[in-house]
Amino acid sequence: MTLTRDDGIVLRTQRLGEADRVITVLTREHGRLRVVAKGVRRTTSKFGARLEPFAHVDFQTFDKQGRALGMITQAETIAAYGQHIVSDYARYTAGTAMLETAERLSDEEGEPALQQYLLLLGALRALTAGEHAPGLVLDAFILRSLATAGYAPSFRDCAGCGDEPADGTPWRFFSLPSGGMVCPSCKPGGSAMPQQATVELLGALLAGEWSVADSSEGRHRREASGLVAAYLQWHLERGLRSLRLVER
Repeated sequence: MTLTRDDGIVLRTQRLGEADRVITVLTREHGRLRVVAKGVRRTTSKFGARLEPFAHVDFQTFDKQGRALGMITQAETIAAYGQHIVSDYARYTAGTAMLETAERLSDEEGEPALQQYLLLLGALRALTAGEHAPGLVLDAFILRSLATAGYAPSFRDCAGCGDEPADGTPWRFFSLPSGGMVCPSCKPGGSAMPQQATVELLGALLAGEWSVADSSEGRHRREASGLVAAYLQWHLERGLRSLRLVER
């Protein structure tokens, strides 16, 4: 029997029995975990409201040999991001897509995923602050999460041969299988031809250049979002259910 203490972000909850829930949480030290919260659906629960999606919590689990899932014995709220997110549709749908992305891109259960955890924490803080459009925060988070998982897209050099454009502007063709922008020599069939401003926006989101991203036009944001969604789906081999609900 062991006691483990960590802090993490609640990604998802599932009903278990009459009063319990299985909580999926992305933690600082132990990666993605699934743990049981006993009695949290009862009105008398001491910490039921603290274990909702978007919550950043400090918690303790009790693990017993032979038991598949640990059990939460304590939970304290560090930041209740859900209070600021669920009241706004754009923030809520973007935030839900972030949680699903983090769950899908985090390593196997119990394997440390510190970078994914820190990315999600920063994205939720940005979404709550409201300094940037929710769609931009979501796309920036998806691109950086993919990069952390080893799928960093290229928005300047050719993803095929690595050549740089001679005039300093991005290459004209975008290829999902190749991993980003490609030169004419490496261009496979079916490549997209996004506008130059769209490619510059994608590069800014990946690099965190918010002055460029915030000044972008709506048509370029919509085109960029389509490419981000397609790139994510390509590497996950299926799309996110929550991404269909995001306002574009």
